[in-house]
Amino acid sequence: MQLADPVTQPQFYRDVAAKRFLAWVIDTTLIFLISALIVPFTAFIAAFFFLGLMAVVGFVYRVMTLASGSATWGMRLMAIEFRDATGARFDFSQAFLHTLGYTISWAVAPVQLISMVVMATSDRGQGLTDMVLGSAAMNRRA
Repeated sequence: MQLADPVTQPQFYRDVAAKRFLAWVIDTTLIFLISALIVPFTAFIAAFFFLGLMAVVGFVYRVMTLASGSATWGMRLMAIEFRDATGARFDFSQAFLHTLGYTISWAVAPVQLISMVVMATSDRGQGLTDMVLGSAAMNRRA
């Protein structure tokens, strides 16, 4: 088994890049809210390093949600999910590696910009991390 072919089965990849963007907005909002809820429990000290807190919360959130259902909550709302090169759902190690690649991309802005352009222009809507891992986001109900 392997990933669906974007030429013969385009329904798997239709509008995936736009859905990934909307899912990212939803996920970022959830991560912000979770981080904001944590701040009072740190005697408001976390307010001084809020972006770092968001990075840690985001990393844990993404690994947990990707490992449990091969999609973040935002992706689930947009009806997309990740599949690995064999077409299987992500396990914990794949979720961790994908999240690590995503985090590195955001830490190095030009890499993230390249990833976004590639995602918007590739047949499968893959970012750089997806290309390295051989994974792709796909429509869930296709």
